[in-house]
Amino acid sequence: MSTAARKKTQSELPAAKSGEFLIGGDLRVHRLGFGSMRLTGKGIWGEPQDRKEAIRVLRRAVDLGINFIDTADSYGPGVSEEIIAEALYPYPAGLVIATKAGYDRTGPDQWVMNGRHEHLRAACEGSLRRLRLEQIDLFQLHRIDPKVPAEDQLETLQDLQAEGKIRHIGLSEVSVRQIEHAQTMVPIVTVQNRYSVVDRAAEDVLNYCEGQTIGFIPWFPLAAGEVFAAEELALIAARLKVTPSQLALAWLLWRSPVILPIPGTSHVAHLEENVGAAALKLDQRTMLEIDRLGNKA
Repeated sequence: MSTAARKKTQSELPAAKSGEFLIGGDLRVHRLGFGSMRLTGKGIWGEPQDRKEAIRVLRRAVDLGINFIDTADSYGPGVSEEIIAEALYPYPAGLVIATKAGYDRTGPDQWVMNGRHEHLRAACEGSLRRLRLEQIDLFQLHRIDPKVPAEDQLETLQDLQAEGKIRHIGLSEVSVRQIEHAQTMVPIVTVQNRYSVVDRAAEDVLNYCEGQTIGFIPWFPLAAGEVFAAEELALIAARLKVTPSQLALAWLLWRSPVILPIPGTSHVAHLEENVGAAALKLDQRTMLEIDRLGNKA
């Protein structure tokens, strides 16, 4: 198949309908990605209930045109990264895998921040090994550990980048001030904060990212089902004959060109439902109607 034909085929895949974004100016991804946190056991701990289904989810995601997968060393811990490699290695051309570091896991639903130099470096090495990569496309600081100077944490990522172990650097759950401070040391290409139709606490961070052309990755983009609690959203979805989750994702894609939603699931059927949101073309009036729901949440 010629390069032109391959590009045309890619553009026709369902996830491609979400549009494109250049992470760091050189990693071209379809805006609707996949978050792999749910490919683990209860409490984001241990093996998933159905590992074979988790592998099917990842392979189906790629078949649907998803070429941006988000994970973290703490998911499992290590389990999500191992499953990604098992399902997809050798990786298809153009697939971007982002991972994160900055947490110790001591048990189910237990998260302990750790931004020490030794931990971040060991976490990177572990992710490289589990993902079977020579370089991580996007390495994100899962949290800025308040017990460790931010400069020390960023310097570690800077060193890993200089060594060629990571390509780009991202942050998670940060304020505008923290992003600005980080950028005095290293280029920040993505920010991952909690954000959804019903949770607009990071609105100022999103607006800043849009102004700087920094990718904004909303985690909890469906509020793990909480969007269903928004009665108005459910009514609008019923009127349009789509699901509330599809409507919530379509709104995120409409809200800003820098938003990269990464809804996660452990079931193929739910994955296909989520990807269906990429094809939704809703009029401005409907989108503004959904936009106003943030004031009622």
